[in-house]
Amino acid sequence: MRATVLRTQTSAAARRPGRLVLTGLAILVASFVVFGAVLVQQITERTVRDNLSGTPATTDLVIGDPEQPPPTVAELQRVRAVPGVAEAVGRMAIGVSLGEGYLNLQADPGTGPLSTVRVIEGSYPDQPGEIAITPRTAERLGLAVGATTNGTAGELTTPTRLTVTGVVETAADAGVDAYAPDSLVTSWAHLTAVEHVDVRVAPGESAEAVRQRLTAAVAANQPIRSGAEVREAEANAAAEQVGGLFILVGMFVSIAVVAAALVVTSTFRIVFAQRMRQLALLRAVGASRGTLVRALTAEGALTGLVSGVVGVASALALGYALPAILRSTGHAVSSPGLPLAAAVAVVTGAVVITVLAVLAPALSAARVSPLEALRTASTTPGRRGIGVLRLVFGLLLVAGAVLAAVATISQLPEPEQPSYDPTEPLLLLVGSGALAFFALVTLGPLLVRPVLAVLGWPLRQLGPLGRMAVGGIGGAPRRAAAVSVVVALGVTLISGVVIGSASLQVLVDREMALSAPADFEVTGNGGTLPAAVVTRAEAARGALARVLPYRRIDDVTLMRGADKLGDVEPGYPTNDLDVAALPTTGDLDVAEGTLADRGPGRIVLTSRVARNTGLRAGDTVTLAIAARTTDVRVAAVLPGDGPLHAGILVDRADLDRLGVPPAYTGLLADAAGSGEDGRTAGVRALRQAIGGSDGVGLSVLADERDRNDSLMSTLLWIAVGLVSLTVLIAVVGVGSTTALSVVERVRESGLLRAIGLSRAGLRTMLTVESGLYGVIGAAIGLLLGVPYAWLAVQTLGINAPLSVPVLPLVGLFVTLVVLTALAGVLPARRASRVSPVVALGADG
Repeated sequence: MRATVLRTQTSAAARRPGRLVLTGLAILVASFVVFGAVLVQQITERTVRDNLSGTPATTDLVIGDPEQPPPTVAELQRVRAVPGVAEAVGRMAIGVSLGEGYLNLQADPGTGPLSTVRVIEGSYPDQPGEIAITPRTAERLGLAVGATTNGTAGELTTPTRLTVTGVVETAADAGVDAYAPDSLVTSWAHLTAVEHVDVRVAPGESAEAVRQRLTAAVAANQPIRSGAEVREAEANAAAEQVGGLFILVGMFVSIAVVAAALVVTSTFRIVFAQRMRQLALLRAVGASRGTLVRALTAEGALTGLVSGVVGVASALALGYALPAILRSTGHAVSSPGLPLAAAVAVVTGAVVITVLAVLAPALSAARVSPLEALRTASTTPGRRGIGVLRLVFGLLLVAGAVLAAVATISQLPEPEQPSYDPTEPLLLLVGSGALAFFALVTLGPLLVRPVLAVLGWPLRQLGPLGRMAVGGIGGAPRRAAAVSVVVALGVTLISGVVIGSASLQVLVDREMALSAPADFEVTGNGGTLPAAVVTRAEAARGALARVLPYRRIDDVTLMRGADKLGDVEPGYPTNDLDVAALPTTGDLDVAEGTLADRGPGRIVLTSRVARNTGLRAGDTVTLAIAARTTDVRVAAVLPGDGPLHAGILVDRADLDRLGVPPAYTGLLADAAGSGEDGRTAGVRALRQAIGGSDGVGLSVLADERDRNDSLMSTLLWIAVGLVSLTVLIAVVGVGSTTALSVVERVRESGLLRAIGLSRAGLRTMLTVESGLYGVIGAAIGLLLGVPYAWLAVQTLGINAPLSVPVLPLVGLFVTLVVLTALAGVLPARRASRVSPVVALGADG
């Protein structure tokens, strides 16, 4: 009997391969995602190893180590004389002050196998005092081939002339890079050592033999490593970061696998419900419950095996094809290996997860009575509610989630708390989220009807089609809950990421408003700016949108009577920057008071200064410099640091009363134009304003903002991409559920067609039903995502405010509804094509 039942189930699956594919589609996608993640990690790590090492591939030996004293220039010369050494290059990078700018001068031969640059204009330096620069450096500094400038570096004490002889192309261009051969760098800057030496062995020579000869040419403590060893170490350092990233990837992939298991469980319930009459007939001819359970479990294992193999094979095909396509377009992307162990593990995992997912539906289906064989329909309606035990268990999960959330809140850091370890609160938060999710899984069927009553009300007002669509979902709450919970999980994660990133962006904007409040800063490097520099900068209105000069002084004290407040010696850094004129003022956060109240006689303190002195907004205090004093009132307190790292912001009139000289110590400016062209024009205008003024430096603060924005954007898209895996599984689940429910309700569809419902009407009804899965799931997901996102931000202890970006969240809601509706389009079209006569005569 066991063999007969197993043959029956297997042949049924073989007769309907489409149903088998639909049943295992979520597992197929999950297998594709999991094995795809393995391949992506291999591709990333191999690409990092092949392309991100700073040591050229032709380097055979490397002399020197950051942990040891560097090789000397004399040792470099002896290395070049060693038999078997074809080329030896001393590597180093030194900072060059140009007075009005800065260069990162690096040693490179410029030509040959060990060169990392390529000349694209002019010629490479061959005389002391000559340099080659990158294109962006040329634009930023306003230099061209043949231009000269003065610079100091290394042991130089007075500026010497530097001549630009060429422009070179490099792998990375930071806008401050210059290159010259090692001999020119060391002789010009009077250096006696290099950081390390790259050695290329002559053809036909043994690298090991040359290594032994080199040991006699250098100091005994100088390590000599192979080029491959150094490249491997450099690549490993970068690959460690890749490995850390993929730990995070693994977490989200695990969530996607859980989502797939839930979808498959729901799908098997539908499939087994469609075959109740067949299962009852098997019971009637002698099959036991245990036999049916084993047969259905075997069917699940077969589904998992087929889905896992197809998913892994698809990922492997794409994993090899994509790098090849990218390489053909000029991108340096390495191919993955052939991780057979991982492939076997993924397929095995697919089988195990499918078997576990099928157990509950199989046990439920095996309870069918032989009398069910007498029913004229081949399906039986699913249960609409949940048992008492499940209700109690779900309520306990809810209680656990609430208690864990309360415990998390109780451990949140206080404002300005000096030491805070987020580990325990984060674990409590993750535990609360997990309990909340499983509570949603357990109590989902009870939540569907009230949520549908609210969200489905507009549809019911649209007429019979809307009422039937809402009724179709409400009539099978367990099925609706199973699929909607997965959608809710995806929406919770994505909304959490969106809200968290928006909150972090507000914090980053605040930090940038403090450290980089404008595009450019010109400073006197501890001294004052020549008045002509400020005048010329203010006159450059075509390139600069605004110029804000300021004075900074570092020894302002706060007094009350004869008593000094605080314990800072000699005083607090203070400036008179007009923050109201800055475009970033709106990004500043205020802990107390208001910035609008700042003016003559009214100052702004940072929270550190306020805490150190015991002052609050509204208090009066005396500013003092040496013997000069002036009474002021605290207008506002800023959390964290102050603009340009000031502890006190004062009005210019107050500094005048304190006897501070009128000469400015710095100025901020913004580019009049947008993009790189506008920034370059601003840099050139400020360099012209600086002219030959000694000791005046220019910083491009906008570059720092760009790096932060780029990092935030990259992190956001990575996080959204990862959590979208769950949404992908959810959409697949909606599509397969809708397709199987069409089969289950074929007689119902035929009856609706027979009484006058058009094909278009039936398609619309089923598509709306599919979209309702997304409506329910997205609504629940947003209700969970907002509070958990706030808790996550607060738990990290980063003092970021809760920022709820309404438009992105509305877009997320609409996108999920549209995707789930589109998932039901094909099943709806299939149902509408069935003739009413055929549908009414169908037995399933």
